Amino acid sequence: MSDLRVLGFGDNIVDRFVDRGIEYPGGNAVNVAVFARQLGAEAAYLGVFGDDERGRFVRGAIEDCGVDTSRSPVRPGPNGVTEIETVEGERRFLGWNQGGVTISDPLRLDAEDVRYAAGFSLVHSSAYSASVAELPKLAPTRVLRSYDFSTEPEFRTTEYLDAVGPWVDLALVSCGDLTRTEVWAELRRIASHGPKLVLGTQGAAGAVLFDGDAYYYSDSAPVPGPFVDTMGCGDAYLAAFVVELLRSGWRRNERPSGVALHRSMRRAAQFAARQCTVEGAFGHGRDSEGAVEAVGPIGGVAAVELG
Repeated sequence: MSDLRVLGFGDNIVDRFVDRGIEYPGGNAVNVAVFARQLGAEAAYLGVFGDDERGRFVRGAIEDCGVDTSRSPVRPGPNGVTEIETVEGERRFLGWNQGGVTISDPLRLDAEDVRYAAGFSLVHSSAYSASVAELPKLAPTRVLRSYDFSTEPEFRTTEYLDAVGPWVDLALVSCGDLTRTEVWAELRRIASHGPKLVLGTQGAAGAVLFDGDAYYYSDSAPVPGPFVDTMGCGDAYLAAFVVELLRSGWRRNERPSGVALHRSMRRAAQFAARQCTVEGAFGHGRDSEGAVEAVGPIGGVAAVELG
């Protein structure tokens, strides 16, 4: 058993690629747990599954990867599902069913859940996890907390940052095509709301980290094989970064050394590049045409690239 333990808390989803006719298990919290397991950590997922066939599909795939889901309840209703297409290797998000029961009936941490989470080195959650109200419950514990703020503006408002920032140690943000000066300002702004570390990813342009005092930079790494798509690359970067940083001795209320931060960013870039060669977030794809009941209504949204 590893003494390094990572818990993904919040969202799980089925990613349905309409251009391929294939669907894959995923979700930010799920992906980080699975990738941490691949990197040698003990890992678990804590969240809500739908009682439909897709819920069983996702749970089975997660467990097949060696990630424990034993504390995750099944609730009446559909599992979350997104519809995606790929255009020149980049994902375009077409719509989703609002996350299914993971969002409509999310997990609320009770005292036993908090004790369970406290046994991990780090708990990771995200803007798609309906977990904002639960984060303060982890504050009395020693567990580190990371959070993915994704790309949408509603997750970068002052109000949202005030609700989440004080309760997380590491914030991950996608900085897209921002200039270097804009990235500096954005990371510093987010850090002012509480996170001790703020990590901004920019795809092929690499990543920038702010530790409250200095900025650190990492180039992207070459893709070590045939390029498939960018699915899960941000989650892979985050997972490798935190696993390496935990191995260096990262603890609550202790600023990691510059050497440890640089090493973790380099390792993360390499692991994220490898992810570009993987089908879906972590494989386990299956034919989505007629395999299960129809998806049902999918909320239409403007197509956006997921960096």
